[in-house]
Amino acid sequence: MNMEQEYLYDKTVQCPACQGNYTSKKVLSKYIRIEKHDTDFCSYYSSTKKNPLLYYVQVCPDCGFSSSEEFSTYFLPATLTSIKEKITSNWNKANYCKERTVDQAIISYKLAIYSATLKKEKHVALAGLYLRLAWLYRTEKINVEEEHRFLRLALNEYIHSYQTGDFNETHLSEVKLLYIIGDLSLRNDLREQATKYFSLVIGMQTETIEKGIIEMAKERWMEIREETKLS
Repeated sequence: MNMEQEYLYDKTVQCPACQGNYTSKKVLSKYIRIEKHDTDFCSYYSSTKKNPLLYYVQVCPDCGFSSSEEFSTYFLPATLTSIKEKITSNWNKANYCKERTVDQAIISYKLAIYSATLKKEKHVALAGLYLRLAWLYRTEKINVEEEHRFLRLALNEYIHSYQTGDFNETHLSEVKLLYIIGDLSLRNDLREQATKYFSLVIGMQTETIEKGIIEMAKERWMEIREETKLS
């Protein structure tokens, strides 16, 4: 392994679309240094190269199907055919399995978003892609307009996830999902909607062990209230 890549390791992946095996890079946890967090859980890292967001997406070098660990292994009827026709038949065998630049990471996210759309993946998985891509634009200070566009898309998908319940049996709890919807609503200047979802979070304070999220929701709710008084 090259010295400049000592912070990366290979993870073996089986492509859920073509069933081929390949390796995808990940950042070793001991090299990840977080400097600060935003209220939507976006983390800022001490090094661009060691930003784990660069490697969140896995891109199959053989067929082009791209995914995250949030994707399900199940394919609805006809979706595999659609993926082969619209992705694999146009795939140029690009290799995203090595050390990535920020530009390559952005392309990998867009490939995964397209793959998820064709696969008809769960709203929660698509939301996670949109949100992390927005974070990448933000932390690398690339394009504010694109960051906001993907935040809006993430908000829409998280709301659909809550309404359909497809976040159940994932790592994302209901209280955290409600908080994220509230935070993203506020970032999109939807103050009434943000207040509604923060209130739902606060209403769950006796039912959850995630007390930190409850406190964050209370703080955001108070911020909205104080800004309303001043306006």
